[in-house]
Amino acid sequence: MAECHVCFHHCKLSEGKRGRCLARICRDGAVVPANYGMVTALALDPIEKKPLSGFFPGSMILSVGSYGCNLSCRFCQNHEIAHPPVGVDYTPAVGMREMTPEELVSAAKRAQRDGNIGLAFTYNEPLVGYEFVRDTAKRIKEAGMRTVLVTNGTAELPVLEELLPWIDAMNIDLKGFTERFYTEMAGGSLAMTKAFLEKAAAHCHVEVTTLIIPGENDTESEMEALTDYLAGLNGGAGKEIPLHITRFFPRYHLTDRGPTPVETVYRLCETARKKMTYVYAGNV
Repeated sequence: MAECHVCFHHCKLSEGKRGRCLARICRDGAVVPANYGMVTALALDPIEKKPLSGFFPGSMILSVGSYGCNLSCRFCQNHEIAHPPVGVDYTPAVGMREMTPEELVSAAKRAQRDGNIGLAFTYNEPLVGYEFVRDTAKRIKEAGMRTVLVTNGTAELPVLEELLPWIDAMNIDLKGFTERFYTEMAGGSLAMTKAFLEKAAAHCHVEVTTLIIPGENDTESEMEALTDYLAGLNGGAGKEIPLHITRFFPRYHLTDRGPTPVETVYRLCETARKKMTYVYAGNV
């Protein structure tokens, strides 16, 4: 039996078994990333799609995803790779190809002719395979390019500390601002996400995204609490963190309500601007 130390779940795994994220497995008595180098998506995206508004705006970035996630968001937007169906051999039933860090660096270099500035780890949750992120990001930096991490921020601080020397920018999902929301809607930990965000924001460029779900995290009082927290980071410099307030569309296991009204997103953006300098409406 081995214990995984990536996130608050601390999955205890017997030989050959995988954790809740599907991406980590017990092999030879140790928990290792089963998804190391397994790529499910590779695309050249506008940097604003991450979304990042204050980091090399107008540029393109090669974006790579694997499979697996350590949360269980009922509203998951990428559930096909975050929570893929599992076959009888416990292999996620999604299309994959294997790529080494060196191959991804070569792909990023080739894409420079199309405006690429580096590599973004995104689409699924990159932290469940943080070893591949670390190894690849190091090589990308050595090649003189930029690195981006798009994450739910649900990881122990030692994991973040391994990555920080090699990551230039992050977009962190702050899914709501109550433990109830995190527990019931995402299967996560607000406390762990806040600790991760605080350390990341002190060391690299950070932007935050909050998806607004009708009847769940759409009140002005919750947005006020969230922005009070963000604005207070880094001795008050947190007010400069770009905040993306995004419209929900029915997905995955949350199809019992309609999309977030556009006016709700704009109203919460106005609430956020009382504290935050840079606020953006998404999916409107």
